[in-house]
Amino acid sequence: MIPALHGAYKSVQEVTDDHSILSSVSLFSTLQPEEITYLVSLLKKIDISQGTVLIREGEQSDFFYIIHQGEIEVVKDLGTANERMLGVHGPGDFIGEMGLLNPDGLRTASVRASSPASLWEMHREDFDSLLNRKPHIAYEMVKTLSWRMSTTQNTVIEELKQKNRDLIRAYDELKDAQAQIIEKEKLERELEVAQEIQMSILPQILPELPGYDFCARIVPARMVGGDFYDLIPLNDGRMGILIGDVTDKGMPAAIFMARSHALLRAEAHRARSAGETLQVVNEHLLEMNLSGMFVTVLYGILDGETGIFEYARAGHELPFLCSAKGDRRILPMEPGQPLGILFQPLLDEGSVILEAGCTLLLYTDGVTDIQDPRGGSFGENRLLNIGGILPGKSAQDICDHILDVLTKFQSNAAQADDITIVAINKY
Repeated sequence: MIPALHGAYKSVQEVTDDHSILSSVSLFSTLQPEEITYLVSLLKKIDISQGTVLIREGEQSDFFYIIHQGEIEVVKDLGTANERMLGVHGPGDFIGEMGLLNPDGLRTASVRASSPASLWEMHREDFDSLLNRKPHIAYEMVKTLSWRMSTTQNTVIEELKQKNRDLIRAYDELKDAQAQIIEKEKLERELEVAQEIQMSILPQILPELPGYDFCARIVPARMVGGDFYDLIPLNDGRMGILIGDVTDKGMPAAIFMARSHALLRAEAHRARSAGETLQVVNEHLLEMNLSGMFVTVLYGILDGETGIFEYARAGHELPFLCSAKGDRRILPMEPGQPLGILFQPLLDEGSVILEAGCTLLLYTDGVTDIQDPRGGSFGENRLLNIGGILPGKSAQDICDHILDVLTKFQSNAAQADDITIVAINKY
C-alpha cells in the first residue's frame, strides 16, 4: 500500500503543532528553534492504515521516519514461519535509521503499522545533511540504538533460554515416549508368547472316535482370552467333551483359564461322572482363587457305542441339537451355577442320545452375544435358524459356516468377547 502524502501547504496551526511535537522528540531535543522550523518545512507527513507494511526487510532504504501518532511494529522474517517481533514503537520514536546507516543501504527488518499511524518522512539526502550539520544528533541516535539493541539482545537471549527449556522438555518427553514404545513392544511380545502358550494348551489335533466327526474353533477377542475347549479320550470307547468360559478378559482370564482347563483335564481321567468331576474341580478352584473370578463350564462324557452324551452344566450356555431331518432345539435347562465362587454350586445334569446324522453344538456366549454395527445381538434364534442347513455337513464345514455367518453379522463392529464352537456329528 502506498502511503498518502498530506497537502504541500500547511496551516499556521499545523506548523505550530508540528514544531511543538518535533521539539519533544528526544532525537531533536538539542536543536535550536530555527532548526526545528527547518525540519517542519522539510519533512513530509504521511498517514498509513493498520496493517500497512511501510518497510520491507532486504529492500533498498531511501527514507527515515519519525512517528507522530499510532504504533509501529518492527518485525524480522515477516510472513515466514520464523516471523519474530523485535519491538513496538510509538509517538516520538524513529524507525528506518539502520538502512540509512548500513553501508549496503539495505533494510534489516520490516516495519508494519499495528494501528492507523501518522509519520514524518525524511529522505536520505536530508538525513545525511542533518547529520553533517548537527553531528551530535548521531550521538542521540546511537544512545537510542544501543538501548534498542540491548533490549533486543535480552529478548533474544530470553527466547533462546525458553527454546532451550523447550528442547530439554521435548527431549525428556521423547525419552519417555521411547521408553513407553519399548515397554509396549515388550508387552506385545509377551502377549504373543502368552497367546502361543494358551493356544498350545488346547488340542492341536482332535482325537478320533469311530462313528463321530469332531471340530472345534476359537476366535479370541484379544491376544489372550478366557474361552477353552477340549476333547479327552477316556477308557471303554468314551470321549470327554469340554467347553468353558472364564469371566473377564485379557491376561487374568487367560491365567484362570489355564488353571481351570488343567484341573478339568486331570479330573476327567478319574472315571467320575460329569457332575462329580465339576464338583471336585470347583473345590480345587476355591482353594486357589483369590481373584474372585469364576468359570462357566459344560462337561460331558460321550459313549461312542450307545451315542449317549451325559453332561453337567455349570452356568454355561445350553447345548444345541440338530437332527438328521433338520429339527433343531436347545436342550432343556435346569439351574446351573459357575465354578469357583460357591462351595456347592448347583449343576444342571442331563443326557441326550445322539442319533445317526445329528449334530450337537456346544458354544460360548460370545456366539449369541456378538453384535452388529447397530448394537443388536445375534441371539439364540439366529443360531437355531442356522441349524436348518446343518444336516449333511461335516463338523468342519459347520464350524466354518457358523463363523462366516457371525463375521457377516458383525460387519465392522468390534468383537467384545471370545467365540468358541465345538461341533459333534454322528454318522
